[in-house]
Parts: sequence; C-alpha cells; structure tokens
Amino acid sequence: MKYDVIVIGGGASGLMAAGRAAERGRSVLVIERNRALGRKLLITGKGRCNVTNAADAQTIMQNTPRNARFLNSALRQLGSDDVMAFFESLGVPLIIERGGRVFPVSEKSSDIVDALVRYCKSGGVSFALNTRVTEISAGRVKSAGGDYRADAIVIATGGKSYPATGSTGDGYRFAKAAGHTILPLKQSLVPLLSDDDFIPSLEGLSLKNVSAKLVSGGKTLHSGFGEMLFTAEGVSGPLVLSASAHMPEGAARLDLDLKPALDRDALDRRLLRDLSENKNKDIANALHGLTHARLLPALFEKSGLAPHIKANSVTKAQRTALIDAVKCFTINISGSGGFSDAVITRGGVCVSEINPKTMESKLVPGIYFTGEVLDVDAYTGGFNLQIAFSTGYAAGDGV
Repeated sequence: MKYDVIVIGGGASGLMAAGRAAERGRSVLVIERNRALGRKLLITGKGRCNVTNAADAQTIMQNTPRNARFLNSALRQLGSDDVMAFFESLGVPLIIERGGRVFPVSEKSSDIVDALVRYCKSGGVSFALNTRVTEISAGRVKSAGGDYRADAIVIATGGKSYPATGSTGDGYRFAKAAGHTILPLKQSLVPLLSDDDFIPSLEGLSLKNVSAKLVSGGKTLHSGFGEMLFTAEGVSGPLVLSASAHMPEGAARLDLDLKPALDRDALDRRLLRDLSENKNKDIANALHGLTHARLLPALFEKSGLAPHIKANSVTKAQRTALIDAVKCFTINISGSGGFSDAVITRGGVCVSEINPKTMESKLVPGIYFTGEVLDVDAYTGGFNLQIAFSTGYAAGDGV
C-alpha cells in the first residue's frame, strides 16, 4: 500500500510529525521497531516525563549549546506554550516546577504517550509495530516484513542513547546512505566518572543550590547552578548532566562552590561565628551547620585540617584553607558514562543539509529528519523534548 507519509520511529518527534501530517489530511504510516510506541518517552524524567520547559524561544536556544539557531523557525511554529496547550487540550493537565520544568500533574509519562497516540489515531494514522526498517530510498521503505511506498519519509529514529529502548543509530545509517554528513556521535547528559578516593563514601548524597565549573586545559568549558548527586563512581544530577554536554575527550575537573550565595568574607564571618559558638568542640562537631556532615571529612582533607583539633585553636590560615575548599571543592573527572546511561546523543545529521522550516533534506527531496537524529542537543530540563516536538511538528507541517 502507498501512503502520503511514512514516519520511521514512534517516539516523541515521530508521533508529533505523524499526528500533524494526518491532521492536514495526509495518509500516514508510523513504523516502529518496538512492540509498543514511545518506549523512551516512558522512562524520561524518571518516569514522570519532563515534557518541555516553560521558557521562551530565546531561552530554549540559550540552553541548546549546538546549532541553536537552526531551531528558530521550528520554535516559532511550535513553542513551549504551544506544547503545553497541546497536551492540555488532549486531557493531560500539566504543572510547572522549579527551573521551568513541565510535567504531567499525574506524574505518569504514559499519559504523554497515550495523548500522542490519541492525536495520531484521531487523524487516521496507521501503525506497523515490531517492524525494523532495513533500508530507505526516495519513495520507498524496506523492512523485514515487506516494502512500503510513500511520497514523503520522516526519519525520527532517535539517536544512540538508551539503546535498550530501540535507539541504536539506524537513522544515522539511513542518512549516510542518502549522502548526508554525520557529525561525530557522543553521549551527552550523562553521569561523570571520578577516581577520587572520597567519592564512594559520598554515594547517594544530594546537594542543592551549588554551582559548578567544568574545567579542562585551564579553560572553563561550562558553568552552572543547581542540584547534583554523588554516585558510587562519580557524580550525576541535573547540574552535572548539563556540564557533561561539554565534556572533552580525556580528563577534566569539576570545581564546586558549595556556598555560592556567600562571598569569601561572608563565609569567613560564618566560620568565625560557628567556631566561637562551639569553641570547646572538635571542628568535626563544630561545623555541622556549614554543609552536609558527610562532606566534612573530604573538606578537612582538602584543606589539611585535622578533624580533632579544637574550634578555639583554628588559625586564620586554617580558616582560609577551609574557605578555599568550600568555594572550590575539586572533583577530578576521568571520563563519562556510556550511551546506555546517556539521556541524549551529541552529533548527528548535519543541520546545514536540512531545511530548518520543514526538516526536509536539501540533498534528497522527500526525506525529512526530526528529533535526536539531528545534530542538535540541549541541556537537561525539558529542552530536548521541546526540540523533538518542534522539529516533529515542522516536518508534519511540511510533508
């Protein structure tokens, strides 16, 4: 059977593209290699689905470190306000949380998937599940189950992150076969690894309202503010995941400011007060209010202070050393997690070869690319799903 449009991939961008094309009267087939649709969507946001970020287009692009300008047209067609209105119109009430992160009130990612499927079915979209595409060409899609024909083909296969969900890089293979340039692929929004001795003792410790700089070769590659988490092998959490988007090859350093709201003088006054109020105690027991107790041994080691010295014997030089450790708590980064741990893929189809208004290939008319398969990726916080929905909508509107 011949269709107007075939969408390869039943994830966020694919379902949006299919639904929009069907809404415009196109006959649409979605081919999905998994037995169910939206498998990766179901695990986003720890199962809650951070569906977008309540930010304007400029802020979204500011949170997109690579090829942000490419998104300008797509974000005008479908911005974050439009995405929120879209899901609420489909019966999914949303809530805006800290940092502009938007979630379904139900905290169930399945509600987002179900809404996208309803949107597609309302326009008569057909589905071929558990079907892996093996080859594409203009007007034809080949699979193990047979061949399909269409006037337009949308490649919405995702990247290489979370390969267990079916994102194994097929879209890059299709794009390369069509003559497209594929920018080097690397995992992004991924935990960072450290061999520092103190790391295992901090496993599970979560820090809020800290700032961090990712440093390599004497240059600050990224700086941010927010929450982070220590793991058995390093660090993770929103602050670290965004920093990982700039992780170089080889080693780097993460410099934490554990008290960014206090300058050095204010922090010194705070230390003097705590030491004075607990002058007869060991500093290990006198400074529990300074930061989390589990961090104190590492702070003492970094500053060269013995935890058993009395508070009333701490010198100005020792206070200075402790302030240095608090304002620049250094973690040596040996590398990052792999694609199996990554939220998103960095790299992909070169966007200069794609029409930013329609997502159509400039090299092969009738082939479109959306979502993670493109060389566009953003920080954590709902921005990547917004990119998926915006590019998917642009393709669905352009086929």
